[in-house]
Amino acid sequence: MKGMKQFRVENLTSVYGEKTLFDHLNFLINQGDRVGLVGVNGSGKTTLLNALAGKQPADEGQIDTQNDYRIGFLEQEPALEGSLRVMDAVYAGEQPIFQTIRRYQAALAAMSQEPDNPKVLARFEQAQAAMDQEDAWTAEAQIKTILTQLHLTDLNRPVAELSGGQKKRVGLAQVLIQEPDLLILDEPTNHLDFDSIAWLEQYLAKYSGALLTVTHDRYFLDRVTNRIFELSFGKLYEYQGNYQDYVAGKAARQANEAAAEHKREKLYEQELAWMKKSARARTTKQKGREKAFAELENSLGQVESEQDLAVSLGQQRLGKKVITMVDGSLAFGQQKIFTDLSLRLGQRDRIGITGPNGVGKSSLLNVLAGRLPLTDGLIEWGETVRIGYYTQQTEEIPADKRVIEYLTDVATTMKDQAGNEISAKDLLEQFLFPPFMHGTLVRKLSGGEKRRLYLLKILLQEPNVLLLDEPTNDLDISTLTVLEHFLTSFAGTVITVSHDRYFLDKVADVGYYLQGQGAVDRYQGHFSDYLDQVVLQKAATDKKGAQRKSTTPVKETSAKRKLTYLEKKEWATIEDDIAALEEQAAGLNEAIVAAGADYEQVAVAQADLDKVNDALEEKMDRWATLSEIVEEQD
Repeated sequence: MKGMKQFRVENLTSVYGEKTLFDHLNFLINQGDRVGLVGVNGSGKTTLLNALAGKQPADEGQIDTQNDYRIGFLEQEPALEGSLRVMDAVYAGEQPIFQTIRRYQAALAAMSQEPDNPKVLARFEQAQAAMDQEDAWTAEAQIKTILTQLHLTDLNRPVAELSGGQKKRVGLAQVLIQEPDLLILDEPTNHLDFDSIAWLEQYLAKYSGALLTVTHDRYFLDRVTNRIFELSFGKLYEYQGNYQDYVAGKAARQANEAAAEHKREKLYEQELAWMKKSARARTTKQKGREKAFAELENSLGQVESEQDLAVSLGQQRLGKKVITMVDGSLAFGQQKIFTDLSLRLGQRDRIGITGPNGVGKSSLLNVLAGRLPLTDGLIEWGETVRIGYYTQQTEEIPADKRVIEYLTDVATTMKDQAGNEISAKDLLEQFLFPPFMHGTLVRKLSGGEKRRLYLLKILLQEPNVLLLDEPTNDLDISTLTVLEHFLTSFAGTVITVSHDRYFLDKVADVGYYLQGQGAVDRYQGHFSDYLDQVVLQKAATDKKGAQRKSTTPVKETSAKRKLTYLEKKEWATIEDDIAALEEQAAGLNEAIVAAGADYEQVAVAQADLDKVNDALEEKMDRWATLSEIVEEQD
């Protein structure tokens, strides 16, 4: 396609110590591509993102783009200036649109101080003209809309006072408003409420540039991506389609590789039998065959694949009584977490706890763990209950401790559900720690690998009640898949706090949704059904009345602003412009219906309709902005 922007990677290689993270990668990302990057923890995904974003160049290879190609990178922990206000942090980028807005804000402030100064007036008029030329008024309104959708409403609050999750949302808003040619998003759904995730999915579906994202959110991958890159043992495998297509494609690839390896093994057996024959049976003409045999022998077992995590660990016996709470309430001062909550948990119950950020999900889990007392009510635990608590923060592990030592401090061996003895070494291999990593120092592990090791230690303690607090945050998809299978066969009780829709659907039969201010809603079945039918429906209703107001740009001064000369001209015709666009959209809809089965005509009309709808939406946002200024003048 003429004018299509491309991001080309050739022979990209990166080595960490003795480990090759990726080896001579080659791929092309076109405008409009939606790429999901997956791979186990420690495979080099973050290193690859840093190399592609120019944060940390790879050891070898090159990246080719057009000269004006722009990249926006959301890191897992965005680097933001703590002294800035939220809105200033969003404007802090070097993109031309931000510079234009900052110059206008400075000129406006100067005008309020020296309205009769000709130089100040000239500077203000220039800044205002630049805003008009670049349509920066719309960009300012879009920033406010994005921040509102991400639940960042206190725009004057210093960044230093924000939580890690709030900083992540500010960073996400900053890269989205830049509208770069390539959006690189590292775990973008972390710390987002469900309505914000739904909005982000819709936003990215309409995004005109390219997207590359790393995420453990499999529903997000399924709904947003059209290509999947899998980074495995230094190689990059590509799959066309979304996450569902990737799962099918990977299964087929591994089956083909296993079949090829099986054929090679059979050939090896035949060659071995031949080599064992007496030397007199081999002539000098067969020396070439001996060499081929040696090469075949060396190549066997080099088809690398991620092991299936088949965890079947033993556990302590669990009686019928597990945890009972009667009229339980918890509050911190005026903040109510839950009020008059009663629950009775039994053997093999699978409970999910979820809700918006900051409503106290982890606090409820701490109550169930016995780490936090109730404000009011009664809670009791069965005599046989043995809790394993996987918290959001990994316990402090000495950096110079070796991986296998961390486990043998708990136990050198344990028994599985069949009564067979399992060594710590075998368990590490089941949890995707190959033998060469057993002696690795903990400080050399990635964050995800440390979380996986921490989870294994908890399971080694043979609990019969598992409490999991946001287990999907730092575990890769491969580990999550195996953990889900393990929880299905786990004979005890599982209670998990999570915002991961896919994980909740797979592991929880009953859920408790904390709504805030002490209200708790109980649901049964898949969480995603409850989310669509109850949570998102309510969020959409609540936003309907406030939607127009949310598009109004931030006021920079307390004084009432008047329409500029150009804005007055725009205000005089904007309703006619909106009417014309609505009429144009209606005509295109009629054209689509009339085209019937002529898919080529339908595609052309639909493309035109999308452009008209986008223009109409911008005009409506602009109308809302100007109308508020007009109302202030009346």
